[in-house]
Amino acid sequence: MGVRFRPASDQSLLIYFGQRITLEAHRRVVKLLRLLESEPIEGIRNLHPAYCSLLVKFDALSLGHEELESSLRSYLDRLEDVRLADPRQVEIPVCYGGEFGPDLKDVAALHGMTPDQVIDLYASTTYVVYFLGFVPGFAYLGGLPEALATPRLPAPRKKVPAGSIGIAGNQTGVYPFSTPGGWRLIGRTPLGMFRPDRKNMSLLSIGDRVRFPPVSEARFAALERACE
Repeated sequence: MGVRFRPASDQSLLIYFGQRITLEAHRRVVKLLRLLESEPIEGIRNLHPAYCSLLVKFDALSLGHEELESSLRSYLDRLEDVRLADPRQVEIPVCYGGEFGPDLKDVAALHGMTPDQVIDLYASTTYVVYFLGFVPGFAYLGGLPEALATPRLPAPRKKVPAGSIGIAGNQTGVYPFSTPGGWRLIGRTPLGMFRPDRKNMSLLSIGDRVRFPPVSEARFAALERACE
């Protein structure tokens, strides 16, 4: 798989591992991320992973694009030696449909399915956390079945409840906070996706494997009380 470098600004450099969302590209992004975290390059300020790329922000007074690219290429030569830990398996309970998932029926209709078929397919799939962004704790999840890929809403909602499970194109995710958003909402979880009082403030981390088992409204309410 080829690697491509592109300046993103006068103080940032993008490293692309192809143009498609694949597990192999994801693994290479994570390996480079872990290597740079364990052996930092002086002058790098921040690292921002995405589906198949890594954005490296640096101090332009101490580094230039060509110098940084040269250093990064030596790291790329060592990626095969990086060993990643087994991914963490996370289950996030979800109450689907109704007030919790106001777009479930529309998603089902768009694909010629029943709401129960959408739930069964969505909940039986294991998703991969490719990266976090948008707001703290928002994990972009890949692995959505092609049969469920659905465009965003024509106009975003002004307020999406925290914990809402959404679909946008071929990706899915959970809103950690109440924010505006245009993803199709199919359910909601009572779990706190981001809590500053936890040691690991974000419930999900890059590389995690995630499943969304269905729960009843009564179970949702019980879990919500337990999480308060």
